Amino acid sequence: MEAKTDKEILRGGQFLVKETSCDDVFTPEDFNEEQKMMRDSVKEFVDREIVPHKERFEKKDYALTEEIMQKAGELGFLGVAIPEEYDGLGMGFVSTMLVCDYISGATGSIATAFGAHTGIGTMPITLYGTEEQKKKYVPKLATGEWFGAYCLTEPGAGSDANSGKTKAVLSEDGKYYSISGQKMWISNAGFANVFIVFARVEDDKNITGFIVENDKENGISFGEEEKKLGIHSSSTRQVFFNETKVPVENMLAGRGEGFKIAMNALNIGRIKLAAACLDAQRRVTENAVKYANERVQFKTPIAQFGAIKQKLAEMATSAYVGESASYRAAKNIEDRINIRLESGNSHSEAELKGVEEYAIECSILKVACSEDIQNCSDEGIQVFGGMGFSADTPMEAAWRDARISRIYEGTNEINRMLSVGMLVKKAMKGHVDLLGPAQAVGEELMGIPSFDKPDYSELFAEEKEMIKKLKKVFLMVAGSAVQKFGPQLEEHQQLLLAASDILIEVYMAESAILRTEKNAKRFGEDTQKEQIAMSQLYLYNAVEKINAKAKEGIISFAEGDELRMMLMGLKRFTKYDNFPNVVKLRTEIADKLIAENKYCF
Repeated sequence: MEAKTDKEILRGGQFLVKETSCDDVFTPEDFNEEQKMMRDSVKEFVDREIVPHKERFEKKDYALTEEIMQKAGELGFLGVAIPEEYDGLGMGFVSTMLVCDYISGATGSIATAFGAHTGIGTMPITLYGTEEQKKKYVPKLATGEWFGAYCLTEPGAGSDANSGKTKAVLSEDGKYYSISGQKMWISNAGFANVFIVFARVEDDKNITGFIVENDKENGISFGEEEKKLGIHSSSTRQVFFNETKVPVENMLAGRGEGFKIAMNALNIGRIKLAAACLDAQRRVTENAVKYANERVQFKTPIAQFGAIKQKLAEMATSAYVGESASYRAAKNIEDRINIRLESGNSHSEAELKGVEEYAIECSILKVACSEDIQNCSDEGIQVFGGMGFSADTPMEAAWRDARISRIYEGTNEINRMLSVGMLVKKAMKGHVDLLGPAQAVGEELMGIPSFDKPDYSELFAEEKEMIKKLKKVFLMVAGSAVQKFGPQLEEHQQLLLAASDILIEVYMAESAILRTEKNAKRFGEDTQKEQIAMSQLYLYNAVEKINAKAKEGIISFAEGDELRMMLMGLKRFTKYDNFPNVVKLRTEIADKLIAENKYCF
């Protein structure tokens, strides 16, 4: 695919300080023919092979998961992101997101098996392996002949991944390492042929990665399958290594490089996890709409009640917004990868640096989409009422499966703090100019506000003005916090959490508005009525949340004149000239869903 070099591609985090034109964002409506065919074949696969067996997945049918994964391998779905020379399809980043999105929607068990295998199970070898390692392992992983798993977490090393105790000791003849230690929560452990294992050599500061083949004769044993709240047919076990011999040529990258591998694999994992929450939201919303149309109470389908319409509208809105933001970031990453490839980077270098550039967006999306699918499935249960609590209807499993999304690939708390922390670091390095815009906001607060009535006749004119003001809220709050605490800001976790919620809402709301604006320009405003309503509804909710989080931050670290001035600024920056009619917006969105009897955006 051609890299677009005629537009300025924003660096990661720059969305906050630079305006993005709607023509420069990629939307799901921009999928090319190849991508649409891929999407349709994945959907057909899921509806044929996964949906009819929902009950078996809930009854811990691990063999079924393995069988589905093999079929996915035969169809090429496991190799989308892998270069053709290693038997993959070598597709662009957007296409890899697309496959992850649509294969993950029907059950969390397959979503987890797929994500663990294609992401953290295969990616480290594709991106960090030597040519010999890639030739030996990647083709088998690309085709589903072999499956991969990733052994990072330990009983004492979760979020603090670099604190693992697993040891790797070099043999006297220097030919192999003996690995000993215990790993837990290992997805795909029950059927994996190869493990990416992280261990510490001597007293190194950082852990080291190794490729370890599964061989029970070589000191590898397993705990029982874990009993879990959800993802019942995802194989999750402890893995024990007892002097497991690993040839020195199976070290991944260099000694002490493991922590870097782990962090970069997680960046890719995060945006893919966001994608894995999207089709789940579409399916949950669709199930809720269909049930609400069928269920009659007080001689009326419950879909006709305002209380239900409110739920359906909010569920569809979060799905639409998550999709808008995820594909916007995916295309930014793809463009960045292509630019690096054109300038002579290797595939692995280009992909690593391309994703790393947008690590902030990856964390934002992971948090937003995992929380949206949780809320969506929770409201789905509510729409079904008592039936929603029954394991015979789809909502109960969807709700349980959704819960893990907020924990793995770095908890949402870690990702929230990371997103702001990474942004501040980028500012310190001069990659994103936060200081200038933050000072400008400070000066604006000292000045006299303009009382001119702006012209809001154009579509989204007021909404885009509002997005600009919400960015100022972040700059005001985060800028003051950085000035006050400097490098110690990391210790003020509750402030970081509040700031990150502002950052997240800005990115998500802006993404939806840009997508809808782009589509209104090319397909006509009348074709986007409900999408306009969803963009406006999401923005309204975002303003309310940002107002609350900013206030919480301001009153917790400012005092006296500074406090008064910042609260006045907050009031100014979150003020609508014309409030949207929220009930009307929700009703309009819900009526469209109800008439179509499906998620139709």
